[in-house]
Amino acid sequence: MHAGRGEGGYGRLREEAEAGPVPQRRAFGAPYESITFSTATRSRSELTVTLASQPVFDLASSAPISQRLKRTIRRCDERSIFERKTLELDDLRQIDILTIEHGMRLLRLGPGDCGIVPAFWRTLTAARGPYALQCAAVQHSSEPGSLLIEVFGGLEHTPVDVIDEALAHFQTQTRGVVLHIAPDVDTVRRLRGVKAQCLAIDFAGVAHEGARDWLSAADLTAAARQICSQLLLVNLRPERALAAQAAGATHAVFANLEPRTL
Repeated sequence: MHAGRGEGGYGRLREEAEAGPVPQRRAFGAPYESITFSTATRSRSELTVTLASQPVFDLASSAPISQRLKRTIRRCDERSIFERKTLELDDLRQIDILTIEHGMRLLRLGPGDCGIVPAFWRTLTAARGPYALQCAAVQHSSEPGSLLIEVFGGLEHTPVDVIDEALAHFQTQTRGVVLHIAPDVDTVRRLRGVKAQCLAIDFAGVAHEGARDWLSAADLTAAARQICSQLLLVNLRPERALAAQAAGATHAVFANLEPRTL
């Protein structure tokens, strides 16, 4: 997995130049670090945005090779997650710009590293030029790594040629796009022919714990892999890693399963 047409990014492991104490073992999906910031919408609602860095595993090597930023948006002093459908385009753009600014500082990419940062589909299309310039400015000011933008929302009903046009304008040598799509076979197959580098599916809403459940999950995985050469499964149960790879998945962010005590 890599950004643009470059050879860096996901193809290389980050070199651990500063060897420190052996870290305490933790669940596969435990975040490395997190950061929280606030912003206000045009309607003067105050929002709290939390970014958490998650390890991305290469299923072929069973090794963490990158970082993905998980984003959670809430109203201040509320626990419920804020729905993006209630936000105006200017609000989405503001959240995405703040996300890229704070997110790059959180990722701290080195040479050959690659990070995944979330963004809204409407930001990418409606503000294609300004957002791309913002990404470039932040990315190349001090960060030498590659960047993948994980795009959320609106892809289910967008024609493939419209998606391809947006990708062609946005992707560069060190910047690429991950299409985060709904966990639905029909939705996946509708994207046949799309020129995306990577698809992402959140398995939090996909039953895949039992053997019978995995049959449908494997069909979904195989269908997505037929569309794209790289497939990232988010919230995959760790014990399904080998089965997911056999079905066609290439990368995974594992669900944060805490060890059971008897």
